[in-house]
Formats: sequence, C-alpha cells, structure tokens
Amino acid sequence: MARNRHRSPAPRRTARDRARRTLSQNFLADPGAVARVVRAARPGPGDLLVEVGAGKGVLTEALAPLCRELISYEVDRHLIAGLRERLAPYPAARIVHRDFLTAHPPREPFALVGNVPYARTSDIVDWALRAPGLTSATLLTQLEYARKRTGDFGRWSLLTVRTWPEVEWRLCGRVARTAFRPVPAVDGGIMRLIRRPRPLLPDAEQRTAYTGLVELGFSGVGGSLYASLRRVCPARRLTAAFRRAGLEREVVVGYVTPPQWLTLAQELTGVAGVADAATGAGAGGAAASKESRVRAKSRVDSSSL
Repeated sequence: MARNRHRSPAPRRTARDRARRTLSQNFLADPGAVARVVRAARPGPGDLLVEVGAGKGVLTEALAPLCRELISYEVDRHLIAGLRERLAPYPAARIVHRDFLTAHPPREPFALVGNVPYARTSDIVDWALRAPGLTSATLLTQLEYARKRTGDFGRWSLLTVRTWPEVEWRLCGRVARTAFRPVPAVDGGIMRLIRRPRPLLPDAEQRTAYTGLVELGFSGVGGSLYASLRRVCPARRLTAAFRRAGLEREVVVGYVTPPQWLTLAQELTGVAGVADAATGAGAGGAAASKESRVRAKSRVDSSSL
C-alpha cells in the first residue's frame, strides 16, 4: 500500500506570531530568573527606572514596588492593554507604547533595566551609553554578547575598552534559554553597565587622548598592538610602556585588559595620574586623526628613537 506523501499544511501564522518574530520577542517566564535580574539591578525606593521592552510585564511587575517611578516602554501594540491592566495596582509604573530607541532619556539620573530583544542589543547599549543621566544599565542579553562585552572570554572588545574610564562592565550571571517563552536557541546573560561617579580620566583632554590611543591600537595594522602603535610611538618608549603594563610585544590587541590600556595611556600620551587609576580599576575619525591625537600628546623628542 502506497504511503500518503502529502503533508498536512503548516499552521497559518497569526499577526501575533509575525510580531514576535519581527520584534525578536522571547518573554522571560521563570520567576527565579526574574528575581536574579532584579537583584542585579539593585533598585532603590528613590530611584527612577526605565524599562526597555516590558513584554508581558513579568519583570515590570517585579520592579514596580521597589522604586519611586518606573517608565516601561513596549513597542508591540498587542501587549499594551494587558500590560496596563497588570500594572494598574502600581501607581509608580507607567506603560509607554513606543519604540524605546526613539525615546529621549530622562534629564534626571535614572537606571535602565530590561530583557532586551537580542537583535537590537547593540542599538540599546549605544542608546544607554549616550544618555547623560544614566547611572546603570542591567540588561538580559544573549549570553555570547554579555560575555564578549565583559571580557569573560579572556578578550576585550573595542567598545568596552574605549568606554572603560567612564563605565564598568560586569557579567552578573547566566540565564538558561528554558527560562524564556518561546524558547530561544541560546542562553541569556545578565550584563550590568555602571557609570562611574568619577571617571578614571576626569579631564576631557585626557579622555580624548586615551580614545585616540585605543582606536589606533584596534586598527589592526601590523597584526599586533605593538605594530599598530609603533606607527606613531618611538620604539624605546613603546617598549618601556609595554614592560610597565606587563605586555609582550607580540600580544594581540583583544587580550589587553582595560587596566593595562590605562597604563599604556599614561606612558604613551603623558596623561598624569592614570597609573593610579589603573591599579584600582579591577581585574581584568579616521586613522590619520587618531595618529595626530596620539602624536600631539606623546611629548617624546627624537633622542628616544
């Protein structure tokens, strides 16, 4: 008897299904995971919190009683009515139907919290870093992204190193993919960004010089950090700077820690006081314009070549 080769038609996707796929929605459903995010965020009774992607309100409901005011953004119109009904008992919570990335950050100090859509993580992090009033951001992201940005792979990204004088990046834990609905393909990671009350480089000129040095180092020219920096730095001083930072000449740029970068900045750009800041920092334009910024700060005469 011949088998019936005709398959049943796939179920038709609803508007709700299409929205979940388009918006990269994986809702946090495990109470234990929710509690871990809340603990990492450390909300206080006088705090203003901003939540990115309220979803079905599980995290929103956990945060609402713990702060002075909570502004929760949700772009999916299908979820707004349910959110407002769920948060009705909490007068401190306000649901805003809007794409979070189009919102202006509060003018007063605030903390950002959220289970972010994996596909929009980079844009959300950029929004947070640009917000002058941000004190911290506690984001549940794809685990790989969280590990990459916090140096957990043993390598450090350009974004992390460049912002390190002003922002500390921490990995606060792993969340199994089974804590989400629908279940994604990968685990999540709780990542926390903390804006330093006092930057490690308090002067704008210092930060500009540091940024130029870092961007030049990450340019990739020559295959090693030493080769990249040798384009503008005298060999004798560069070798001494690497020795003081505890670096081999062959080191690849990704393996240089933020504290080591701060030491290099002191040695190669003449930024005063950076070495002390680096000791307490914890473990762990165009190329032409970058070069000119480093040269302008290097203060090395030709006798050291």
